[in-house]
Amino acid sequence: MKKVITGKDVPKSSLPFSPALQVGEWVFVSGQASVDESGNIVNDTFEGECRRSFENVKKVLAGAGLTLDDVVQVRNYVGKQAYLPEFNKIYREYFNEPYPARTTIMNCLGSLLKFEIEVIAMKPSE
Repeated sequence: MKKVITGKDVPKSSLPFSPALQVGEWVFVSGQASVDESGNIVNDTFEGECRRSFENVKKVLAGAGLTLDDVVQVRNYVGKQAYLPEFNKIYREYFNEPYPARTTIMNCLGSLLKFEIEVIAMKPSE
């Protein structure tokens, strides 16, 4: 059974997707970009967009009763290879060892965004 993750602080979008779906113990978070509470894109520096995207992931996870510590896989979309060192520095501020499994794809976002992230998390056994 699929459950859509919603909540007061969960970023919304006018696009046809759910912020996250819980299926059993797994929570699949859709790509989170630098958007405000209404789903409007907030253009910023790479650091600003990256941090806002991470904070949006935290809000979606909180809607499922989870934190970044529950994340088991991360997929990152970095706008330019030149952003990679800054991305890795910021990433270490949000995730701790043992780090989640990770994929990072570069030069894939066009001119609209500088960064986007999606995660898969697992609810702890009760």
